[in-house]
Amino acid sequence: MPTFVAEVQDGQGNSLKVKEEATSAEQVRTMLQGRYANVGAIKKAGLSFDLTELEEKFASVTVKDKAIMSRQFAVMINAGIAIVRCLGILTDQCTNPKLKKALTGLSSDVQQGVSLSESMRRYPECFDQLYVSMVDAGEVGGVLDQVLDRLAMLLENMQRLKNQVKSAMSYPVAVGGIAVIVFFAMTIFLIPIFAGIFQELGTTLPALTQFMLLLSSWFTNWVFWVILIPSIFAAITLYNWYYSTPAGRLQIDHLMLKMPLLGDLNQKTSVARFCRIFGTLTRSGVPILNCLDIVRDIAGNQVVANSIEAAKKEIQQGGMISVALEREGIFPPLAIQMIAIGEEAGNLDAMLMKVADFYEDEVEQAVSALTSIIEPLMMVGVAAMVGVILLSMYLPMFAVFDELG
Repeated sequence: MPTFVAEVQDGQGNSLKVKEEATSAEQVRTMLQGRYANVGAIKKAGLSFDLTELEEKFASVTVKDKAIMSRQFAVMINAGIAIVRCLGILTDQCTNPKLKKALTGLSSDVQQGVSLSESMRRYPECFDQLYVSMVDAGEVGGVLDQVLDRLAMLLENMQRLKNQVKSAMSYPVAVGGIAVIVFFAMTIFLIPIFAGIFQELGTTLPALTQFMLLLSSWFTNWVFWVILIPSIFAAITLYNWYYSTPAGRLQIDHLMLKMPLLGDLNQKTSVARFCRIFGTLTRSGVPILNCLDIVRDIAGNQVVANSIEAAKKEIQQGGMISVALEREGIFPPLAIQMIAIGEEAGNLDAMLMKVADFYEDEVEQAVSALTSIIEPLMMVGVAAMVGVILLSMYLPMFAVFDELG
């Protein structure tokens, strides 16, 4: 039977480490909860090299991790299991080291009388403002299981929407990367072979061939790379610096909404995210001004965030959200009209969910349309690139054949 080491606290608050033999960490937790005031992390005893701290440092809590945890948490609370017991089970089942540490801390805090939402605020890397606010509303309203279930659905929808957008970019990025590798390989290794043949023949080279030979000489010269690589890093650094400024972020985000092909997709994605999160928050009982603050902070686009801030100011002055959004001119007219109908009818949360469903479907269709457009364009681009290289190598041969003829 394996031996486990548990971090516990006695009734006086003293921290201790105790060893217990059991079949699982959950069994150890059950055994110790009746003997100690608080039971923390439980690990297997042994002499193996411990990489836990290193794993915690570099691990990241994904949307999928939080969605799975929220779903399991909701099921257990709905079944009548105590929160401390739920947290213990979630801790033992969690595979993400950073989230596992946070869950251990939550269990310790809740046992000491701290509310779940207040404890979550101590772990911002695992639980953002959206998550904490919804859990707080669930605790206040006594519907924590329902709120966690809505959180799981929200996180799953956000992850699905994110994956759809990523899928639109994965194909062109992969093909573009392969095309660049092929271009450099042919320019560096293939063209110099033909260059030696052309020199032996002594024929006059066409302008295209001379240009490709010049590129080949650049690519095989280390000085070119010494200049190019720092220039790329400098350009990236300059872009990041400019994007970190308020004016630069606003200008670039505005361009992201207006650029060809991707602009429409970015706009629909922003609308779907806004409506889904806003609707879930209001349905869970979070005050509307707090909802707008949360949605503004996680909008992902400064132009959209400014529109949401304008909507918040409109509400504070007794106005309507739809009026402010229409004035900003960022949200599509259909979304604004449906939000206005929801405000007038008093069922804003339900209408926001319908708008989110509609625009998530629109995003899926836009992704399919974008992929169908990009695929042939990428194929034509790759074929043109390879064709130019081959043409630059064969044009001198045609001149040699003419001379021989």
